[in-house]
Amino acid sequence: MPMPWFLLSLALGRSPVVLSLERLEGLQDAARCSPGLSCHLWDGDVVCLPGSIVSAPGPVLVPTSLQTELVRRCYQETDCDLCVRVAVHLAVHGHWEKPEDEEKLGRAADPEPEEPRNASLQAQVVLSFQAYPTARCVLLEVQVPAALVQPGQSVGSVVFDCFEAALGTEVQIWSYTQPRYQKELNLTRQLPALPWLSVTADGDNVHLVLDVSEEQSFGLSLYWNQVQGPVKPWWHRNLTGPQTIPLNQTDIVPCLCVQAWPLEPDSVRTSICPFTEDPRAHRNLWRAARLQLLPPRGWRLDAPCSLHAQATLCWQAPGRGPCQPLVPPLPRENVTVNMALEFPLLKGHPNLCVQVSSWEKLQLQECLWADSLGPLKDDMLLVEARGPQDNRSFCALEPSGCTPLLSRASTRAARLGEQLLQDLHSGQCLQLWDDDLGALWACPMDKYIHQRWVLVWLACLLFAAALFLLFLLKKDHVKGWLRLLKEDIRAGAAARGRAALLLYSADDAGFERLVGALASALCQVPLRVAVDLWSRRELSAQGPLAWFHAQRRRTVQEGGLVVLIFSPGAVALCREWLQDAGPAPGAHGPHDAFAASLSCVLPDFLQGRAPGRYVGAYFDGLLHADAVPALFRAVPVFPLPSQLPAFLGSLQGPRGPRPGRLGERAEQVARALQPALDSCLRPPGTAGMGRGMGPEAGDRT
Repeated sequence: MPMPWFLLSLALGRSPVVLSLERLEGLQDAARCSPGLSCHLWDGDVVCLPGSIVSAPGPVLVPTSLQTELVRRCYQETDCDLCVRVAVHLAVHGHWEKPEDEEKLGRAADPEPEEPRNASLQAQVVLSFQAYPTARCVLLEVQVPAALVQPGQSVGSVVFDCFEAALGTEVQIWSYTQPRYQKELNLTRQLPALPWLSVTADGDNVHLVLDVSEEQSFGLSLYWNQVQGPVKPWWHRNLTGPQTIPLNQTDIVPCLCVQAWPLEPDSVRTSICPFTEDPRAHRNLWRAARLQLLPPRGWRLDAPCSLHAQATLCWQAPGRGPCQPLVPPLPRENVTVNMALEFPLLKGHPNLCVQVSSWEKLQLQECLWADSLGPLKDDMLLVEARGPQDNRSFCALEPSGCTPLLSRASTRAARLGEQLLQDLHSGQCLQLWDDDLGALWACPMDKYIHQRWVLVWLACLLFAAALFLLFLLKKDHVKGWLRLLKEDIRAGAAARGRAALLLYSADDAGFERLVGALASALCQVPLRVAVDLWSRRELSAQGPLAWFHAQRRRTVQEGGLVVLIFSPGAVALCREWLQDAGPAPGAHGPHDAFAASLSCVLPDFLQGRAPGRYVGAYFDGLLHADAVPALFRAVPVFPLPSQLPAFLGSLQGPRGPRPGRLGERAEQVARALQPALDSCLRPPGTAGMGRGMGPEAGDRT
């Protein structure tokens, strides 16, 4: 692709020597030789196959050294590419072999000189060129006249014009002959980069610095250089003049690259990836990585960059220390990010978790079945080992290791060994994994826990009977005390309230104020409200997706509801996800929990898990009811404030207040919402600029 010459001049400096690079016209490659030699360039590229080293039958031509020179290949007056010219210096290697008859009879037997000793030499010289992402091989035929053939002497050089390469790349060049008589020559060279594009760091403050002239216009893009799939920019601006752009600390990952190009036709885009070795970038990458369960037995590690990692399953007992890896019997697996993988399992279990390690260090652990199968269970994991002649042995996985069931150890598994084997043979245990060498079984321990607590229950019953007798004897006093206790319990439950997680799209500042007013009013109902407006520090530290995962899990486990607040921006994002399988990563603001959450919210609706976990809402006058996508109407969708009583009743659940009290609370919420809603309904004139992308909402100089 052509490159404007001013870009080369920026990269190569302003010294007269650099600016006087030789100019080549046209697209054709060419070859030329030193005086006295003849050479020919084969049409098209050839396959690079060096082959093995063979013995020289006599004098042969071999390359002795390589030289490179930067030139310009120009297609128009100002459109040029940087090109690498390669010169191969050649010499004669080897001597003529004397025939055996001549050795015996002497030279007097044939005084005439041999014809081959005065013959010219011919060689096929291969030039191999690599500069990511391109690689080329060309073949040069060189002929040396007999007069220049002197063993061990240089005969001249052949020059090839030329290999194109981008600014800032590393090029590698090899040269050898076909057939090959010696080890190939190689040369590595770093081409000049663009000095006007750099990254500076001062503590936690990271800035992208672009030092160009005031009148120069150029495009700038930030993207994740992923191994799989095409490059998808997640921040782009057209800028003019020098710029200093702050980068969000949490967005810095090893594969974050910066691409810049002049806003002119056919301009070359130049990229740098400055964070590949930055320890902070690697820490941010692991913070951004997420494990996702893909029913029925699939899973995926989502991350913006490629990772060197291994994954294994582990067993997490409730309240009993770290998760215990199941290796062996299950193997470790190399992880490819953003690619679906399969568990070697027959069934899922809430106590089964995934551990992801890098360089023997645990980086990530998540119990993927916790949402779908409930909290951790007090089950015992039995490991079955199978030997020859149907010989089987069983042990129970405990914090101290795998305890044989029929041993005399003082552990719980050893004490209950016979009972656990009976449960296994009677079909009360769930088989999680099975192959020729063994199996894994999860056996419930509830009934054994109940047996241990029989005496405790009896003591409790006796204590309850004593209290009942006391009540009969002191009925009046106890009634008053119970009345006070009931009032205290009600007050405490009301103060605690039900959990509600609000998700919304920050269309503009006015809409954010409206959502903030709603959240504050719901806290007075009372409800325990979570909203990203009040969690900016957590969002910056964890990232929107991780914050949403934690809040959603807490809300669902506590029996609360996730509230989807629809607006024009939210509806547009939902349609974008439904039509295009999701926008480009990072295409929205760094604190946009709604955009990040759609990857988890949509599967709940598509798989029918949304009723009972989600409700929807929109504000009267800002959105029409028909604008809400049909997929989300599987749950109740309330217009506010017109249906506030029904909305509050759904949030508070069956234990909510009486209808009269509910109406009073709805009026309080409506009064709190009305000023912010009126502000949003005013004709636009002072509206914000909308949502930004990338490191900042706008450009900064």
